Amino acid sequence: MARMNSTGWRSSMRPAQPWALLLLPLLMACGGSLFAQSPPAVVVNWTKKTPNRTTPTLQAVVNPMLRRGSPIHDASFAALRELACDYARYAFWFPYPKLVVAELRPPDASQTYWDFQYMDPLVEDFLTASEGRPSVWTFSTIPQWMFTTPQPVVYPDDPNQVMWKYSQGTELPDVPALANYYARLASWYTQGGFTDELGRFHASGHHYGMHYWEVFNEIDGEHEPTPQQYVERYDAIAEAVRNVVPDMKFVALALSDPESAPRTFEYFLDPKNHKPGTPLDYISFHVYAAPSADQTLDQWQYTFFDRANEFLAATRYILRFRDRLSPSTKIMINEAGSILAGDMVQGEPHHVEKPIPPAYWNLSGALYAYLYLQLAQLGVDAVGESQLVGFPSQFPSVSMVDWRNGKPNARLTILALLKNNLGPGDDFAATEVRSTGTPEDADAINAQAYLAGKQRKLLLINQRNREVVVELPKECAGSRLETIGGASPDLVKRDVEDTGLRLLPFSVSIVTLQN
Repeated sequence: MARMNSTGWRSSMRPAQPWALLLLPLLMACGGSLFAQSPPAVVVNWTKKTPNRTTPTLQAVVNPMLRRGSPIHDASFAALRELACDYARYAFWFPYPKLVVAELRPPDASQTYWDFQYMDPLVEDFLTASEGRPSVWTFSTIPQWMFTTPQPVVYPDDPNQVMWKYSQGTELPDVPALANYYARLASWYTQGGFTDELGRFHASGHHYGMHYWEVFNEIDGEHEPTPQQYVERYDAIAEAVRNVVPDMKFVALALSDPESAPRTFEYFLDPKNHKPGTPLDYISFHVYAAPSADQTLDQWQYTFFDRANEFLAATRYILRFRDRLSPSTKIMINEAGSILAGDMVQGEPHHVEKPIPPAYWNLSGALYAYLYLQLAQLGVDAVGESQLVGFPSQFPSVSMVDWRNGKPNARLTILALLKNNLGPGDDFAATEVRSTGTPEDADAINAQAYLAGKQRKLLLINQRNREVVVELPKECAGSRLETIGGASPDLVKRDVEDTGLRLLPFSVSIVTLQN
């Protein structure tokens, strides 16, 4: 304590010794480094468990690089086959009209214009690579002639030429014709053919198993139907396609901006707004982290995970709609990833692609791992990383393979690491990261212990562009480590010699404990 005398306050403590005064500047210059900082510690309660039911998977989008004859066709589909993911989403999306629309011209009094010469090889190759696993099909692009537009929309004759303005118009006057288009499409691929608008049969010979059908893509950005219009179209398509494939399951909405669509979720999920018997099997929505053009890698690391947390907050809100209105409806997040600013202006004249730093792929992969983990804890049913193949003119920063040679980048390697180690049927164990030293190191790390059968494992994600040391539970000594990080696309496997583990920047790691 301090005491006061007649001259004012004075300390009752003894005056500092000269040697201490000399040492103080040294301590300050060292920033306190003479006092050892303990790394953040991962603490696990293996007996407190919650089930995981979430499938890690991916999206593939039709584009010229997936066509036969492409220099990366074989490697891309080999990667898809090796991943062996359930519920992979295959999107027939509008920038390449000839590849994704089966009837590009309206029928007239004498003939129809159905043409599957471009679509069939794409479907066949995907099914071959999927090897019978359940997949989600989204033939999302509506033939443009079904919409009312000021003048006909002219599409390129070259199937490989990108066209960003194919989807035009908002008024669709003939919903039954729309439903019949999709019924015929389903029949072509599952029933061996279909009868066209003039009563003529077209034989395909295809009897493929298609059991999950998504009705359109990102309706909040394509044709922009009102919630009422979307429900009318969804109900008509679901009824028509189920007449062809009675056991078909349907995925709805596929919203690009779910945070802005509470009215859409509330209207769609209310069974009273649908025809009796219309299935509400799944809803889907998307998330991308998109930094501004003036940000750098060191800023992306914060932007990406901040965006993820915003999306997770919105997902919790959407789940409340689902639980209140249609609790049996399941959830797919079937586009999850990141998009760099240059991709958003790829259709503009004189656009020049900027080099993508190698560490970006690791950061984007770490973002997917974080989203998968957090969404699994919320109980969604599938989280699909987007997308298998992108390339200049078609979202290069979203690719999971190198468009020059087809080799997997870190985004694909991280998905494979998760899929091969974690998924439905596992049990999450109660896990926390405790700060015992520098708080920002603890904030940088996400950890989740889990049990795959009787095998104990630990997932670790480093969100930051720096190395971070973590202290593992003592039972992790002598375990096996699989890790990818830094700026490398390669997975490294090694033994964990002690419980102090150094994590590379943007690393995703799985520790498998000895039983």
